[in-house]
Amino acid sequence: MRTERANGGGQAERRDLRVIVGAAIIRDGRVLACARSAPPEVAGMWEFPGGKVEPGESETAALARECAEELAVRVEIGDRVGRNVRMAHGRSVLKVYAARLLHDDQPQALEHSALRWLSADELDSVTWLPADAPIVAALRPILAA
Repeated sequence: MRTERANGGGQAERRDLRVIVGAAIIRDGRVLACARSAPPEVAGMWEFPGGKVEPGESETAALARECAEELAVRVEIGDRVGRNVRMAHGRSVLKVYAARLLHDDQPQALEHSALRWLSADELDSVTWLPADAPIVAALRPILAA
């Protein structure tokens, strides 16, 4: 994704935004939340699993790879959830997709300190990372349906 901003001379300067993808893995009306184990300033806060899209990789391929690496699961990627969320002082954008587990896979906390399945009523029971908070709001009506 590219964005433009004015530089000191008033001319547009192009820069690439790093795309971060997240998975709102939904099962039985609940979404999977993952507790960060690091770095220390965000350890214990909750997020959706995912990570950086590598050069030449599609967003959905990156998300499938990240879910396999972080949770040892295979997922089917669905529709986008919520809006793009700017992060990292405007250098990155978070895009979250709904997902579902395949083949009765069970998530394992390979890179997180804990995992929880949350219903719409339980979404506020954890402290979400700031970038994930707008997605939580968009997810609430999906889970309640």
